[in-house]
Amino acid sequence: MINVAALWRHPIKSHGREALDHVMLVTGQTMPWDRHWAVTRDKTKFSSEAPAWAACRNFMIGTSTPALAGIWARYDEESGTLRLRHADIGTIVFNPDEPEDVARFLDWVRPLSHDRTLQPADLVKVPGRGMTDSDFPSISIMTKASHEAVAQMLGHPLETERWRGNIWLDGVHAWEEMSWVGKSIRIGDAELEVIEPIGRCKHTMANPKTGQRDVDTLAALRAGWGHQDFGVYAVVTKGGKIMLNDKVEVL
Repeated sequence: MINVAALWRHPIKSHGREALDHVMLVTGQTMPWDRHWAVTRDKTKFSSEAPAWAACRNFMIGTSTPALAGIWARYDEESGTLRLRHADIGTIVFNPDEPEDVARFLDWVRPLSHDRTLQPADLVKVPGRGMTDSDFPSISIMTKASHEAVAQMLGHPLETERWRGNIWLDGVHAWEEMSWVGKSIRIGDAELEVIEPIGRCKHTMANPKTGQRDVDTLAALRAGWGHQDFGVYAVVTKGGKIMLNDKVEVL
């Protein structure tokens, strides 16, 4: 039986992850509070006057700043405060929608970027959707079996957090999720349509505890399976609550 093994959200794009035990999905939207904010840089093509989705290269992300992978998050929806921690720079608690707090956050996170030409500039959001890597509001689905296959290819254990997935599933064969493209799945009370595989980047090379690149996940994917895909993007076609251990059906 296929079941939900883990649920994660990432309140600020590439700046921390948070484990959940349940979530309410909404039709046509990303996971609530997932990639709700993103950190701009000097050359970001983003208009605060007319905010709209922009490609990931416009923001501070782990591909170019691997130390960001070491951030962990906890968002308090009631108070609107976000708690971030990193082994190298400690902990900060702030409100991402308060300008003074945003300035504190930028000062806090700046030491993680060692490239003087690549520095955090602002914290932004787009009304009504999360800043996913895909140009459509997506939820990422991954399987523990595929993760274990990559770990075996590498010859040592690998942290699942490297993949930054939203929904992790157990009870399937490795890479079975790739056959779901174009199909729908039911998870708890929700239904999602699987759209496409997720092409991976160098962010997955960085250790989620240290923020240091310590393994070539992309080379492992290419050597083992001839591609750099891991997990699939899906869109919510029927909203509803999903929880850990919920049953999953391929429709």
